[in-house]
Amino acid sequence: MNTIHIIGLGAGDLDQLPLGVYKSLKKAERLYVRTADHPVLAELAEEGVTFTSFDAVYEKHDAFEPVYAEIAATLIKMAKDEKVVYAVPGHPLVAEQTVQNLIEAEKNGDCRLSIEGGHSFLDALFGALRIDPIEGFQLVDGTEMKSGQLNMTQHLLIAQVYDSFSASEVKLTLMEKYPDDYPVTIVTAAGSAAESLRTVPLYELDRSTEVNNLTTVYVPPAKDHMQRLREWQTFRDIVAVLRSPDGCPWDREQTHESLSPYLIEEAHELLQAIREEDDEAVAEELGDVLLQIFLHAQIGQDNGYFQLEDVLEAVSAKMIRRHPHVFGDVQVSGSDDVLANWQAIKAEEKPTSASLLEGQERFSSSLMTSYNYQKKAAKVGFSWPDAEGAWEKFQEELQEFQAEVAKGSKDRQLDELGDLLFTLVNIARFFDLSPEEAMLHANRKFQQRFGYVEKRVNEGTGDFGDYTLEQLDEFWNEAKHLARKEEDK
Repeated sequence: MNTIHIIGLGAGDLDQLPLGVYKSLKKAERLYVRTADHPVLAELAEEGVTFTSFDAVYEKHDAFEPVYAEIAATLIKMAKDEKVVYAVPGHPLVAEQTVQNLIEAEKNGDCRLSIEGGHSFLDALFGALRIDPIEGFQLVDGTEMKSGQLNMTQHLLIAQVYDSFSASEVKLTLMEKYPDDYPVTIVTAAGSAAESLRTVPLYELDRSTEVNNLTTVYVPPAKDHMQRLREWQTFRDIVAVLRSPDGCPWDREQTHESLSPYLIEEAHELLQAIREEDDEAVAEELGDVLLQIFLHAQIGQDNGYFQLEDVLEAVSAKMIRRHPHVFGDVQVSGSDDVLANWQAIKAEEKPTSASLLEGQERFSSSLMTSYNYQKKAAKVGFSWPDAEGAWEKFQEELQEFQAEVAKGSKDRQLDELGDLLFTLVNIARFFDLSPEEAMLHANRKFQQRFGYVEKRVNEGTGDFGDYTLEQLDEFWNEAKHLARKEEDK
């Protein structure tokens, strides 16, 4: 097994190449290069240096990963019979996947390597852009870049932007976080005589200038927080400022308990937007719910009990733990198996309760508490076998309530009304209907129809006292008729 000698060609032209690297390239008996498209190789060719490139491998594949895998495999195979010198752009250990593949093979005992430097393109980039890397920077591969990995407060360098298609993909990814007109700089052949820098608005990235394999896109830090409104940390900072001594007096006064009603209210408004299929309203209401979550997390941090990272860790670990069919090797045949696994894992995680009803109460909704209680009881057989028994019980409770209304005390009336409502919730359970959803729907329907009644009154005298109940009821029926016509469309 021969050693594969890897050489870096640097980021510029031949004048920038270290003397030792130059001598190694000149004396190589058989020189292989990942790509012939590099200014150093063009100059070496003029001096009579011959080499074999792997450019043809790129034509065989639709993605880079198999290209790099094939190049590495070919080099390993050749090294069994001959001395191999392999040259790559820049420094071999900076943004060079073929070398990383070879290093992994070396760890497995499949080859031996020696690596000789060559200036990294980063050195030339820092000089061309006049930036100090100690301020913080990110180097990402433009072919694999995800918006979630980008830190908008740091210098961002994007390599592997080699043609208009890759530039377009990079542009679209950046637009998920940065404003469309955010300035970006296209740097080509940094450090060489052909070095060029051109700053353009982000939306022009893929059509403003020619790019090639010596191109890097630079995105400067977004120092203005108004430019970072799509960044999670920006929102977290805003909430922290609101809760700070110099922030908002109202926000500083809030506690988990005082905010509880707002969380319930925002959740109901989100549900309404979802029912109305209003995407813009859903996005807005999701933001309001998210604000409540961040406020509660900030209160936890301010009080020294927990912070947002603890919340994220707990829910992430739970999702991984309860989805072994996704993150593990458990096999499922459908959603029924998923739910069964979920309940089994949840039962293992939770301590045994003293009562089946423990943990089923919902502070925000007595209807949902009733529904949960009856559903739990039914699972152990404490329920009628079908809805007929529930209907009979409803008639019984209705008569008892009517009797107490006729001659009973307020306490007895309240008690019997509760029994009647409880039985209605049980009927809803038999038909797999959410009593909470039904009540929300009824309230919304009443609001809309009564709003129509108000409109008709205002179109008339403007005073409800001028209308009889029969007249108002006629307006109500008009509202019902209009609503049904709208539903039939």
